[in-house]
Amino acid sequence: MMMMNMYNTNTMKGHRGSVPCDLNPNPKGFKVTIFIVGLILHLSSHFIVQVGASIHEYQNEPFSRRSNSLFFHGGSEGLYASRVRHIPSPQDKPFIGKSFIRFESITFQRTAESAEKQNEMQQRTGLVEAIIVRVKDRTKIGGSYLNSEAICCTPDLAKNGSCKVGEVIIHQEPDKLDGPIRIQTFFEGKNREAKMVLETIEINSTGMYYLYFMFCDPELVGTLISGRTVWKNPDGYLPGKMTPLMTFFGLMSLAYIVLGLLWFIRFVRYWKNVIQLHYHITAVIGLGMCEIALWYFEYANFNSTGSRPMGITVWAVSFSAIKKTFSRLLLLVVSMGYGVVRPTLGNITSKILLLGVSYFAASEALELVEHLGNINDFSGKTRLFLVLPVALLDACFILWIFSSLSKTLEKLQIRRSVAKLELYRKFTNSLAISVLLSVAWIGYELYFNASDPLSGLWRSAWIIPAFWTCLAFILLVVICVLWDPSHNPTRYAYSEETGEDFEEEAISLTGGGIMVAGDLATKLERKERKVSIAADHHVFGLGEDLEEDKRE
Repeated sequence: MMMMNMYNTNTMKGHRGSVPCDLNPNPKGFKVTIFIVGLILHLSSHFIVQVGASIHEYQNEPFSRRSNSLFFHGGSEGLYASRVRHIPSPQDKPFIGKSFIRFESITFQRTAESAEKQNEMQQRTGLVEAIIVRVKDRTKIGGSYLNSEAICCTPDLAKNGSCKVGEVIIHQEPDKLDGPIRIQTFFEGKNREAKMVLETIEINSTGMYYLYFMFCDPELVGTLISGRTVWKNPDGYLPGKMTPLMTFFGLMSLAYIVLGLLWFIRFVRYWKNVIQLHYHITAVIGLGMCEIALWYFEYANFNSTGSRPMGITVWAVSFSAIKKTFSRLLLLVVSMGYGVVRPTLGNITSKILLLGVSYFAASEALELVEHLGNINDFSGKTRLFLVLPVALLDACFILWIFSSLSKTLEKLQIRRSVAKLELYRKFTNSLAISVLLSVAWIGYELYFNASDPLSGLWRSAWIIPAFWTCLAFILLVVICVLWDPSHNPTRYAYSEETGEDFEEEAISLTGGGIMVAGDLATKLERKERKVSIAADHHVFGLGEDLEEDKRE
């Protein structure tokens, strides 16, 4: 899925300045692209009503059958143990430094047929249980320790007194009080609704927690659940596996500020000699700063409110999708040598735009569902359905980019364009290293996810997305070094072959890939002076004397 994240806009837009003119796309194709972008954003605002977060919403959700029970997955998040910093005073907000799961307005509604079968005078006519369990304690639910696959207690299993008929089997060790937590809610008489008491369960042990609503009574089939649960960590509502990312984005914001400052100093120093490329690199640095800042504020708002801010999240997601798309397109056209060895793209412009539009649509859909759906409700099948198009399009970009780079390098070798050839070799090597690192990291991701299906390693999961952000930033730094502003950067732009080879052969690259052409100008000036002096000597009859002196 992340194969091309290392080719973020930070890398690709840095090359746009070497292109002296625009792509000149078909106006109709451009309008279609704008229409698709607007349509996706419009649909997202209508269909994604509630942004899932640490506040898990249930809207008349049905129960599913599991063994001899029916259950509903209420949520799963990594939670840190409560950490009380001080004794709260009446003026302080409650639950400072506390970690908890709170049940709010939870209502169970059974069918009319089920309610009519009950005795109106009977106090308890149906039981629904809420069970909170850590991943490492999951084997304590069900009858596995009783040599049974059942989840609900049966009369046979109840004979030894280890469970009660009609309840979920939970094995609780007497010396350990941090095992699965059970909260029971009963229907009364013929009432169709049963409301769960407002209750807050404090978390005193760090772990990945799962919440299940379960019942064993077959007469309750068709029961629906509504309401919400609130999950909170000691420092806020941000889920445990996402908490380190807020700090990470804060540090990345500082890194972008430092890079932007250094680039600005170089840009101002040589502002009279900058080319179009440098303006685009400046824009990329600014875009990177804005993107990282958006994600930081999105996480900060999420942490303080418990819900992902719809506006900031949609903007951040859409901004990222657009940036990824244009970055890949720019890298592709630069790899083709556009603006360096060819002045136009010809009839392949429409194919490039089609690939870009397809990638944006696939990437936007994936990002919206990932970031605007409930954190734990992104099913594997849905994810696979959305990830595959992005992965396939990324593979198309990679093959096309490296194929184009190979042809561009071949053309530069034929023309003996030393400076451009050396620069493109360094650029190609950087991309090759990025691809190798990406492939290795994707393999690690697959291993990580396969070996941890229940998210038991949630505390280190933040490293997966952080790697791609770091790799994109490193590539941006490489681009800034290769195309560092100098006195004479225009030699990398497209020009006619006549005379270009001679000039470039006289130029040797420095570490950053950008050279000052002062030495070249000095050598040419000296040659002109020698020719002029020799001509003067011949004019005044001194040329023959000099030749005779040389013979002697």
